[in-house]
Amino acid sequence: MMETNQTIEVKDMDIKRILAAADHTLLAQTATWDEIRQICDDGVAYGCASVCIPPSYVKQAADYLGDKLPVCTVIGFPNGYSTTMVKVFEAKEAIANGAKEIDMVINLGWVKDRLWGQILEEIQAVKRACGQLVLKVIVEACLLTQEEKIKLCQIVSESGADYIKTSTGFSTGGATREDVALFKVHVAPHVKIKAAGGITSLEDAEDFLNLGADRLGTSRIVKLVKGQQATGY
Repeated sequence: MMETNQTIEVKDMDIKRILAAADHTLLAQTATWDEIRQICDDGVAYGCASVCIPPSYVKQAADYLGDKLPVCTVIGFPNGYSTTMVKVFEAKEAIANGAKEIDMVINLGWVKDRLWGQILEEIQAVKRACGQLVLKVIVEACLLTQEEKIKLCQIVSESGADYIKTSTGFSTGGATREDVALFKVHVAPHVKIKAAGGITSLEDAEDFLNLGADRLGTSRIVKLVKGQQATGY
């Protein structure tokens, strides 16, 4: 039993499963190296999937962690309207600095203009830059219609990307159970799902995994397990 903002009972095995799926995240604009280093230490100590941090800290974090834990970073973040060439450059630089996973934001204006071919080509270009490394595609579901969500599931499935990701955590909403369930129905079997933003409890995390999410983007899960007050992404 653990006391947080709410009282939750989660079995030890479920907690390990949740932590193993967590991209332990710190993307605040004011993040310092001391804070990033703590995220790295906690990510290793609690058996997380990766640490997800700003591009400017990737090299430091990768050098600090070595082979202990993969470093994930964000591209075109959080608005997605950088040009394709800029996103490709960002991805290549992050990988050169030691990133093992890339989370890119799509161009949401292109979604509203229904420029599906351009969206597909951009994801494919970033995936080429990533090679065999993991690419997660952030679609910012809170800004999409149901039709757009389904269409993007199809595009991400066709693109060669490894994951579809619900949210940046910096817009009008984060992951919802409904969106994860929808993605699970409409992505191809080889595409995994990352639920990100607004995961406020261990119960939330468990629900997302049970609905089909493979990864969780969150800054709160480790804090909850440590019995700390959990706020943020």
